[in-house]
Amino acid sequence: MLIAAIFCALLAMICINVPIAVSLAMCGVIGLLVTEGTGSLVTIALDMYDGSTKFSLIAIPMFVLAGAIMNAGGITDRLINFVSAIIGFIRGGLAMVNIGVSLFFAEISGSAVADVAAMGSILIPQMKKRGYSKEFSAAVTSSSASLAIIIPPSIPMILYAASANTSVEQLFVAGVVPGLLGAAGLMGVAYAFAKRYDYPVEEAFNLPRVRETFKDAMPAFALPVIILGGIFGGFVTATEAAGLAVLAALVVSAWYRNLNLGHLRRAMLDGGIQTAVVMLLVAASVLMGGFLTRAQIPQQLAEGILSVTTQQWAILLILNFFFLIIGFFLHSAAAIILVVPIVIPLISAAGIDPVHFGLVVTLNLAIGQQTPPVASVLITSCSVARANIWDVSKVNIWFVLVLLAVLMLCTYVPAVPMFLVEYFYR
Repeated sequence: MLIAAIFCALLAMICINVPIAVSLAMCGVIGLLVTEGTGSLVTIALDMYDGSTKFSLIAIPMFVLAGAIMNAGGITDRLINFVSAIIGFIRGGLAMVNIGVSLFFAEISGSAVADVAAMGSILIPQMKKRGYSKEFSAAVTSSSASLAIIIPPSIPMILYAASANTSVEQLFVAGVVPGLLGAAGLMGVAYAFAKRYDYPVEEAFNLPRVRETFKDAMPAFALPVIILGGIFGGFVTATEAAGLAVLAALVVSAWYRNLNLGHLRRAMLDGGIQTAVVMLLVAASVLMGGFLTRAQIPQQLAEGILSVTTQQWAILLILNFFFLIIGFFLHSAAAIILVVPIVIPLISAAGIDPVHFGLVVTLNLAIGQQTPPVASVLITSCSVARANIWDVSKVNIWFVLVLLAVLMLCTYVPAVPMFLVEYFYR
């Protein structure tokens, strides 16, 4: 009865716009106070501090900062020019460029919101100017930005690894193939729209221009080599790679000699605010997690589902549906912090690989970023495009179907995401 009252109170506070971190902390404190008395409150501050200072979480502000430096230093513009030279000759080429650059930017920032804010402010106005509808422009920018939480490095993956006590490096490796499959599928949908609505071709293929833009963008290509090469090669951890990404982004921006310090300052402040929000969520979740663990809620959930079915495919289907619903109402960080500790005992009891499940969770939350009412990435994209969210959603549903197809493939054909993990680590 107490558990139901606590969760009803949590949902009620969220619905009246009480910050999720504050809601979590209040419910956790109330639960501990009722079940264990005032003595359980003595170590609250220390527990929250310990929970939010895990070494792996340092990677979050570092990747956010690297993305900010990359955008402020003119690196983004050179990537757009290079991708445009390669695929701009295809009908709807600017939409392809949008997806291709998001694919690259995702390897630096790890944040879908940062991706859509950086790319959208540059590409959406250009797409509208060239005759693309504002709804399509917003939809393709929003959906491609969600690749930022599938392709490594990924902030939700870092949070999942910390919550599930699993390897963030293996999660990063598992995200590579699904991310590439998602990008290919999104490009296919964008091409179908371009053919149907006769969107323009940007420019004829010109090999000298490809060479010129490649040469100009070559220093920028060092960034994913440093991050992914260092992680996959076992030279650095994910946290160390985040620090290297910041240093490399500074060096490359200095090479181009056009670092916009004003823009960088604003981006760093925004990144600091985003990081503070995530860290406050992590700290608050410690209190709720302590209450749930002592009340043995995760164990009861595992026993309840396993009493219905022990088939892995059925358990994954139930959890997929559950996370898709959660994604409608919670941001990815909040969903991971609140739900993952509860379901991990079930995953362990069912014999499901936690790395494989982490990728499934990440894909679910990538879809959640595209589905109202929360839909943080979609809302950001609509704001940049000045488009109605429901009109954009009618277009975006086709891109969301691609992400759903990738989710189902990765859920029930685990070799797709896991064969690289097996090759590198097992």
